[in-house]
Amino acid sequence: MTIGWNDNSPIYRQLKDRVIGMMLDGALKAGDPLPSVRQIAAEYQLNPITVSKAYQELVDDNLVEKRRGIGMYVTEGASEKLLASERERFLREEWPAMLERIRRLGLDIDQLLREPAGGDK
Repeated sequence: MTIGWNDNSPIYRQLKDRVIGMMLDGALKAGDPLPSVRQIAAEYQLNPITVSKAYQELVDDNLVEKRRGIGMYVTEGASEKLLASERERFLREEWPAMLERIRRLGLDIDQLLREPAGGDK
């Protein structure tokens, strides 16, 4: 799998966001191990310090725990915690702008719910 990194944010943050996405999607569940820092660094041609920084932020957020000598594991309740914080962030940061755009375009809720993505019928 090839990952295209973008220049909009630091790579460690993009890596962290990808791991968070895997947790939200259910690809990583409570108790699952994360790939080792060396494995990720080699696979994606990253500096191991970059991978370590992403993993450390996940530890700091209590989404991952270090188990001395055996690796990093997804913590119990990580998915639920992430889902709650992502929902709150969406409602606080993204929804107001989206709602304003909906109003500006004159769309109503019935139209939004029946229209398929991209306007295809």
